[in-house]
Amino acid sequence: MEQQQLHAFINQYVSMWHEADSARRSQIVRALFAEDAEDYTHKLAVRGTDEIIARVSRAYEEWVASRGFMFRPAGNTDAHHHLVKFRWEMLPKAGGPIEARGLDILVLREDGRIRALYQFSEPLA
Repeated sequence: MEQQQLHAFINQYVSMWHEADSARRSQIVRALFAEDAEDYTHKLAVRGTDEIIARVSRAYEEWVASRGFMFRPAGNTDAHHHLVKFRWEMLPKAGGPIEARGLDILVLREDGRIRALYQFSEPLA
C-alpha cells in the first residue's frame, strides 16, 4: 500500500469512530470491512459487519458522544503486504491529556478490505 493510500485508509478508519450519523457509520464499516471480518480486543470478539457496526456504535456512544473524546493517529503507521499497523491516542476534543493509547493490527484481504482487526491497549507513560 502506497503512503497516500495508507493515509486515506487511516483517515477513513478514524472517521468511522467519530461518525455521529449511524447510517453513515454503517456505510463506512461496510466499506472498510469484509462481510465475514473479525474484530478482537482483550475483552471481546465480534464477527461480521453487523457485529462490528454494533461494536463501533457502542464505542462512539461511550467515548465520543457521551464523554467528548476523540481518536487520532499517534504516528508510526505502516503497511506491508496484507498488514497495517496503526497506533492511536484518545484524548478530550476540547484539549487535555491523552487518556488512552493503543495499537491496531489490521489484516487485509486481497481487495484491501479488513479481514481481521486486533486491537491492543497500551499503558500510558
